[in-house]
This record gives sequence, C-alpha cells and structure tokens, in this order.
Amino acid sequence: MTLADDHTMMQTDRRSTSLWRDALRRLGRNKAAVVSAIFLLLLIFVAVFAPIVAPYSPYETDFSQVRTLPSTEHWLGTDELGRDILSRLIYGARVSLFVGVTVQSMATFVGIILGLVAGYYAGMTDIVIMRAVDIMYAFPNFLFAVFMVSLLEPSVGSVILTLSLASWPFVARLVRGQVLSLKNQEYVMAAKVVGTPDRAIMRRHILPNAFSPIIVQFTLGIAGVIMAEAALSFLGIGIRPPNPTWGGMISKGREFFRTAPHLAIYPSIVLGLTMIAFNFLGDGLRDALDPRMKK
Repeated sequence: MTLADDHTMMQTDRRSTSLWRDALRRLGRNKAAVVSAIFLLLLIFVAVFAPIVAPYSPYETDFSQVRTLPSTEHWLGTDELGRDILSRLIYGARVSLFVGVTVQSMATFVGIILGLVAGYYAGMTDIVIMRAVDIMYAFPNFLFAVFMVSLLEPSVGSVILTLSLASWPFVARLVRGQVLSLKNQEYVMAAKVVGTPDRAIMRRHILPNAFSPIIVQFTLGIAGVIMAEAALSFLGIGIRPPNPTWGGMISKGREFFRTAPHLAIYPSIVLGLTMIAFNFLGDGLRDALDPRMKK
C-alpha cells in the first residue's frame, strides 16, 4: 500500500466515523424511531429466549381449555386446541424474525455483490446483471413467491429461499445506483491513479460510502419479508402447522371470529406493531443518515 493510498484511507475513515456519530445523534432525537427500536429489541429478546419467557409450550394442547378468554392462567387466552396464545405469539416472533433477518441478509449480500460489479465495471457486465434484475421485476414479488413455494415442500427453508430470490433485485439496483454516483468521486479517482486494485477500491472506498441507504433498505426490507411470510402462512402455503406463525394464527383465528375474536386479534396486533416499528425505525434511519437532514 502506498503512502497516498494510506492517507486517503485515513481521511475516509475519519469522515465516516464523524458521519456515523452525527447520524446516531440525530436518530436519538427521533422519538418514534427510538420507541420502535426499543420495541424491536424487546421482541428480539423475547424471541431469542422464548423457551424461558413463554409460560407454556406452543404445542401443548388442553381440550378442557379450548378458546378461553384472557385470564390469570392464560394471559391472552387459548386457541381452538387449548394452546396458550401468548406462548404461540412468542414462538411465532422467533419464526418471523428469523425468516426476516435471514432472507434480508441473503438478499443484501447477493445484491451488494451484483450491484457493485454492475455499477463499477459497467459495459456488458452491467447489461447482463441489470437484464436479470429486469426479468425478476417482471414478476410481482408476492405472486412469484406464491408460485415458487407451491413448487417446493412447505418448510422454513423453502420460504427463506423463495423470498430471498424475490428480494435481491431491489438491493442490486439500489447498490448499482450508489456505485454510479460514487465511482467518479475524487477519492476514488485518486485510488485508481496510485494503482489500488479494483477489488480494494470497491471494498474500502465505494462500499462504506454506500452503506447508509443499504442499512435503511435492510431495515425496511425485514418488515416486507415478515409480512410476506405471514401472508404465505395465512394462505396455507408457507410454514405449516403445528409450527406457530403469526399468519397461520390469524388464518385459523378468523374461523372463530364470531365466538372468539381474540384468536385473530392478538396476532394481528403483534404483526401490525412489528410492521409499524420496522417502518418507523427505517424512516428514522433514513432521516438520520441523509446529510440533507442535518441542521
């Protein structure tokens, strides 16, 4: 590594550190984003420690306690098989968060690599990758997911694979756009002049400066994946019973909506609050990471 390259990296690191510090300060002033972050952290904690936090097993049936109302024994009541609703909601959070984070991580990883390559090298490489993105965009995401899941055996792995295939094109297009706006910046041109390899330029100079919109999209994308997983389970083609999923609980609960509405209401509330929290947090991150929002 040359002295000029090292100096450029040090300047970039100092600038990035200062920007991230300012972003965290702005995020802390956004009350909706802070409350959402706290809610999501509590949800993650409950999901990770579900065997300890849940009062009952999500699979334990009790036919003497079928569709009971909330009580001191069962805080949110029981479902049509006498299973504790609170316990199933907690384990359902495990499934939803695992699917959401895993799918978005895989889609982001693939999208970053393809977006970097397409935007940096341009030419035929860009054409091939972007035409693949256009082909994926030709199919509505949810319809594509329904079609793929119907071809595979219903399982968590099938849902993750299907939703990952449907999610990576947006990340790739987002990253490509960022690379096109960054690759002609002075610090990137300086790195090229001193002979820095392309891979190092993309890793050290372009990708760190494109991370802000990627983080925002990652957060918002988790919400979309969780909703898609819930919709697939609601339709009965996603994760099958007796595995507890919020979508499956809503689907089953609607059959008893007249006599026991809480079977569908509680999972709907939890799903809705989770969607709102991820969207508020994503909006807060977007405002905090956007330099134009700086006062």
